Amino acid sequence: MHVSHAGPRPRILHLTQPVDGGVARVVTDLVRAQLGDGLEVTVGCPDSALTAQLGALGAHVRHWAASRSPGPSLVGEVRRLARLIDEVRPDLVHAHSAKAGLAGRLAVRGRIPTVFQPHAWSFEAVGGVTAGLALKWERWGARWAARVLCVSEAERATGVRAGIAGRWTVVPNGIDPEHFRPAPADTVRAGLAPLAGIHPAAPLAVCVGRLCRQKGQDVLLRAWDTVARRLPEARLVLVGDGPDRDRLRESAPRSVLFAGAVADASPWYQAADLVVLPSRWEGMALAPLEAMGCGRAVLVTDVDGARESLPPSFAARCLVPPENPTALAGAVTELLLDPLLRESLGNQARHHVLSTHDVRHTAEAVADVYRDLLGTWPTTDRAGLSRAVGPAMARSAEHGRQLDTGRGAEANQTTPRVEPTEHRESNHS
Repeated sequence: MHVSHAGPRPRILHLTQPVDGGVARVVTDLVRAQLGDGLEVTVGCPDSALTAQLGALGAHVRHWAASRSPGPSLVGEVRRLARLIDEVRPDLVHAHSAKAGLAGRLAVRGRIPTVFQPHAWSFEAVGGVTAGLALKWERWGARWAARVLCVSEAERATGVRAGIAGRWTVVPNGIDPEHFRPAPADTVRAGLAPLAGIHPAAPLAVCVGRLCRQKGQDVLLRAWDTVARRLPEARLVLVGDGPDRDRLRESAPRSVLFAGAVADASPWYQAADLVVLPSRWEGMALAPLEAMGCGRAVLVTDVDGARESLPPSFAARCLVPPENPTALAGAVTELLLDPLLRESLGNQARHHVLSTHDVRHTAEAVADVYRDLLGTWPTTDRAGLSRAVGPAMARSAEHGRQLDTGRGAEANQTTPRVEPTEHRESNHS
């Protein structure tokens, strides 16, 4: 049953834990777009840099004390979340990642339309008995999600194969192509302090991501030994922080630099000759999309969402099997040795992101999901476009005007809307 919001715009409550990395960027982008549409947006999350950022955007931020992983504290976390939901009284709850998805669905239990967005499945992140418990929960908890929102068709297919039954929608991740845009590598490198003393022409590979098992930096370091023997002048930069930082530092050769956590990774993409993400699992990683927005060649492992995030022609050169340092080393070396190929791949990558992974169209597609669950609501008045329809239409027209007045031929490329793909599955295992 749809609820018509012809009067006040709906109240949206986002729940998120963890509060860093790609999930934080997705939440921030959605909140920014929804506030721009005049929705009343609240975010429940632990205190972090994200809370200040969301508050600066104009969102209501409510402290939710929660750890990253499920454990004995879960009961108290669910109780606190239930009180928060009673106070906010949202029309829709959007829970991000496994922990918030678990706590949020337990707190709501279907009483409020709930969107669950896994951002990669929890049962892929663990092993043994824990993986079995995580899978059992995802199968059980799906009944309390009005929609399971996946960022790739591969992520949805993984859930279906695992026996998770739900009403699915696929909305690919997007990035801001005005922020993640090409820049001269030599100029950018000159401004990055960690690169001081490195020859400007040295081949540079960059990996951006949380330093943890999921992102596979340990596999990249094993591969880098082979790359460095072939290209002694080459350098690898790991951008990010995380639980594996000290262990990775201990095993890294001198040709590997650690840049630490950064507020904005775009200069590192722009400085790179090649951006590598050797993940063990994903839903659809943001780092390759951001790098492609900067016009850089990328090399990624063939995990969920990877093929869908790349131009079709990239599969032969830019995808390698996960946890295969030999294949990874060969592909990195080949790309670092071929500047003309990298330039061609970078140009294709930028065009692909403009046409397929613009975050504005991702936000529109998510708004379509909300509208399907809640009914329509008045849009923000934009040059006479205010009417009782979903917010996507007004923003689409506004985006068209921005393209018409953008800089250069690239700004005038048309970017088709991302249409959410809905699936209904009822197979239990």
